[in-house]
Amino acid sequence: MAHLLLYMHKLHRFAGVKLYVNVVGMMLISLLEGIGILMLVPALGVIGLLGSGGTVPLVSSLARPLQEMPEGLKLPALLGAFIALIAGQALLQRKMTDLNLEIQHGFIRHLRLEVYEALIHANWAFFLKNRKSDFNHVMTFELSRVSSGTYLVLRLATTLLFTLIQIGFALWLSAPLTALVLISGLALALYARKYIRQSKQMGDETSELAQSYLAGMTEHFNGMKDIKSNMTEGQHLAWFRSLCRQMELNLVRFGKMQSASQAFYKLASAVFISLFVFLSFEAFHVRAEQLVLIIVIFSRLWPKFQTLQSNWEQIAQSIPAFRSLADLQRGSAAAQEARPADADAVPPLRMAQGIACRGVYFRYDAGSPAYALQDVNLTIPVNSMTAVIGKSGAGKSTLIDLLMGLVEPERGEVLVDGRPLDPVRRFAFRRSISYVPQDPFLFHASIRDNLRIASPEASEEQMREALRLSAAEEFVSRLPQGLDTVVGDRGVRLSGGERQRIVLARALLRKPAVLILDEATSALDNANEAIVQQALDRLKGEMTIIVIAHRLSTIRNADQVIVLEQGRVVRREEAQKLVK
Repeated sequence: MAHLLLYMHKLHRFAGVKLYVNVVGMMLISLLEGIGILMLVPALGVIGLLGSGGTVPLVSSLARPLQEMPEGLKLPALLGAFIALIAGQALLQRKMTDLNLEIQHGFIRHLRLEVYEALIHANWAFFLKNRKSDFNHVMTFELSRVSSGTYLVLRLATTLLFTLIQIGFALWLSAPLTALVLISGLALALYARKYIRQSKQMGDETSELAQSYLAGMTEHFNGMKDIKSNMTEGQHLAWFRSLCRQMELNLVRFGKMQSASQAFYKLASAVFISLFVFLSFEAFHVRAEQLVLIIVIFSRLWPKFQTLQSNWEQIAQSIPAFRSLADLQRGSAAAQEARPADADAVPPLRMAQGIACRGVYFRYDAGSPAYALQDVNLTIPVNSMTAVIGKSGAGKSTLIDLLMGLVEPERGEVLVDGRPLDPVRRFAFRRSISYVPQDPFLFHASIRDNLRIASPEASEEQMREALRLSAAEEFVSRLPQGLDTVVGDRGVRLSGGERQRIVLARALLRKPAVLILDEATSALDNANEAIVQQALDRLKGEMTIIVIAHRLSTIRNADQVIVLEQGRVVRREEAQKLVK
């Protein structure tokens, strides 16, 4: 419940005065509906079915102008006033419904932006500790449930207002009968608490199943080539069938629980209304006109109790979604990078001397005795080509993350031009870096759009120059639509070497001072590796190049080679000496 209150507070801050306008509007709607019900007594009196309504509070005041009219105009005037009242209520209801929609969808847009901004500005360590599919789960499924829950809370508030005003009218008409109804309603609410608890338990199960579903789908589609090549479709289909069955049972149980709750309320309403009518005549001796109004009011009021119960059940079912969203926001907020206020305006840092590590230690888990990097000391001169080699798990990628400022050392420091990287210099330095990963990533868009991600203002000539530098211009020119060729999901319509060269062109389009290639040629054949290597050779001397590599052919032309083993620099040589 604390998480629900947290987001109601956020809603209040977002909507501001609109919430109060909504509350006042719903009070007016309920008031107009109550007056419309009271007008039934004089209407029935005019047609001779009841008395004038003088014993009913407020009705006598409403009926007085009616009594002064000619007999033939009474009913038309009364019906005309009733139509005008209902029309005003309908128009006001429409305005309040539109306002509700604006508040609800505006608030969800606000939450989406708030969560995404917090995620995009979280540090790299936060992404190393969490599954990407969990972010997708919260941003899609859970956020949708939060949207539904928010709307239900607004509906609950308006239903509660309507109920309170109608109870006020009922108390005015007959306090004893109304007290009996309220006691009965309270007894039903206490009994129905078990449905609320069941709803929350099912909501927890819904969140867990949805999280498993999205995580599994992400993993399966990412590994589809492995699934097809190893013919493991059967195992994965069995997992998916079992999970879908659990999701089905979860939703069916919740639906059955709600239908049981509603059936209980309908049965209880029939029993209590019959009891009210009996007691009205036998115990309280209520007059006919009062009895008509009480029956009309409670025939409208009792379903509201059922609506309140149903809304509470659905809100309880969505509370786990509020908790998941709150946990993600809290976690991403705690992991925010120390960004300078004008981070987007910080110009790229251009090096004059180079990069150095002095006594650097780093580990991913502060409580673990195992360090990913230990006592690392090295120097990377400006405009040189440095190769970093070592076995898997030696700490090569961790070293690159440190050099780029994505993670910070536990001890020691990373220096650029002899100065440590404070938050402002770290962002300035990162603006001067282009990074090419081992698994080249392209968006499902054209080559032109993929290049513009790095430099939105780049001209076509600048794009073609970047393609020339990355040895990609020739094959791009042969494609059916050239730069406008759509590359498919993750660039699947291109070969591995072509994807790598497009990603390299995108990196070069930024005109970086530092180019980092993280085993970028490890998956390429000899021919494609030679093409990329020639492109790197042309860039030597124009920028600082750092290459993580396994093959000696990749590091042949490097100025220096740094060998890592178990997180330590165990050797530093000129490339020609190491290759020999």
